Amino acid sequence: MSKLAQWWAAQSPTDLAWLGVGLLGQAMFSGRWIVQWLASEKKRASTVPDAFWYFSFFGGLLVMAYGFYRLDPVLVVGQFGVLVYARNIYFVRRGQAAKHRSAEAAE
Repeated sequence: MSKLAQWWAAQSPTDLAWLGVGLLGQAMFSGRWIVQWLASEKKRASTVPDAFWYFSFFGGLLVMAYGFYRLDPVLVVGQFGVLVYARNIYFVRRGQAAKHRSAEAAE
C-alpha cells in the first residue's frame, strides 16, 4: 500500500487529471457490455442497443486520448476501433432519420 501512496504522491495534477480521463474512458468502454447485457435481458434475445455504440465510441476516444498523453502506442493502436464505432453510429443515425422521414410522410 505504501508503494501506491508513493506513486500517487509523485503524480502531478495534470497526470492525475489524465488518469481520470483514462479511467472514465475505460469505465465507459467496459460499461458498454452492461448496457448490452441489460438490453438483451429486457428483450430476452441477444441485441446490440444504440447506446452500446456510443459507449464504445466515447470510451474509446477517451482511452485513446489518454494513450496519446502517456505516449503509449499499445493504448493508442488498441483504440482504433473508434472508426468502426463511429461508422455504426452513422448507420444508427441514418436509420433513425429514415424512420423519421417515413413517419412524417405518413402523416
